[in-house]
Amino acid sequence: MRVLFIGDIVGKPGRAAVTGLLPKLRKEHAPDVVIANGENSAGGFGITPDISEDLLDLGIDVITTGNHIWDQKAIYGYIDETPKLIRPLNYPEGNPGKGSYILNTDSGVKVGVLNLAGRVFMSNLDCPFKAAEAEVEKLREETPVIIVDMHAETTSEKYAIAWFLEGQVTAVLGTHTHVQTADERILPPSGFTAFITDVGMTGPTNSVIGMKQDMVLERFLSQRPVRFEVAKGGVELQGVIIDLDPSTGRALSIERVKESFKY
Repeated sequence: MRVLFIGDIVGKPGRAAVTGLLPKLRKEHAPDVVIANGENSAGGFGITPDISEDLLDLGIDVITTGNHIWDQKAIYGYIDETPKLIRPLNYPEGNPGKGSYILNTDSGVKVGVLNLAGRVFMSNLDCPFKAAEAEVEKLREETPVIIVDMHAETTSEKYAIAWFLEGQVTAVLGTHTHVQTADERILPPSGFTAFITDVGMTGPTNSVIGMKQDMVLERFLSQRPVRFEVAKGGVELQGVIIDLDPSTGRALSIERVKESFKY
């Protein structure tokens, strides 16, 4: 079984790259499941109901998010009605939406998708480790195939959650920092769980993590609040492909994906 995970979709350029490149990736890699992080897909800040519907209509099976999930107010009611759009599980109880989803694939294999958010240099959310521990136990009652999106700032927190869940989930995939790392591997000692610190970004690479350089520089130099805008140049789709054993949930391989798109 094969899973394609697409890194953080940033604004209109990122959405255009997914629209233009997903058919090519399907033809080349034949993924059984496509997951994408969409938390920056609305102008770099959040996701709207219309954009979510467009991404789902493209054939993305599950959309994960992160700390920008609440930036677009229209998402509050929509996320409760759209189980394929998930938000970090460890937001406090009472928030709209869910932190996990179990996908029933055409082959009959169930795939659990779990979204977590880190706390280091980010919001003071509930503990992602305790939240993951309880949720993974529930998901494993239905399926051994579990893909975790760990949306976090630091490499240490991403690695820590991966070691914490090693042998219990198929993959722990880092998102949020928008820079694809080169540390993909299957973790020892069980050789069960695939990991990468960051799957990368789907959007303009001639930028500062997707945003126009001059605006980011102005904020750094002046220390004044500056509203960022999505850049346009050097658009790429980045992510990973995971091959796995559907009967056990064991990851067999993890491979980085990086495709250029003319925008």
